[in-house]
Amino acid sequence: QVQLVESGGGLVQAGGSLRLSCAASGSIVRLNVMGWYRQTPGKQRELVADITSGGGTNYHDSVKGRFTISRDNAKKIVSLQMNSLKPEDTAVYYCKAKVQHGLWSIETVYWGQGTQVTVSS
Repeated sequence: QVQLVESGGGLVQAGGSLRLSCAASGSIVRLNVMGWYRQTPGKQRELVADITSGGGTNYHDSVKGRFTISRDNAKKIVSLQMNSLKPEDTAVYYCKAKVQHGLWSIETVYWGQGTQVTVSS
């Protein structure tokens, strides 16, 4: 089993910054793509940003230039630096990781419990 523990959410005024972190632990042989998703009531969960083990990144158009995803492979941590926050960034943010439990095993997807980010106008 794998646990993803998120931290760093909270309340911030528009234009402010927050940093989210997600630490993975458990039975992990390979930690492949890690990412952050967000969800608001009544809407589907959407990708915010993800990052491969080699550092390749992918961002939702709405956060390009404002958010930066990074990871520490040795510590199994993925972080999301969020700058110039807008009220429309308000959501529950979820960490996602694709994990291999063995060198030749298929990937298993794990999710964190979610952390609330609220941006006031």
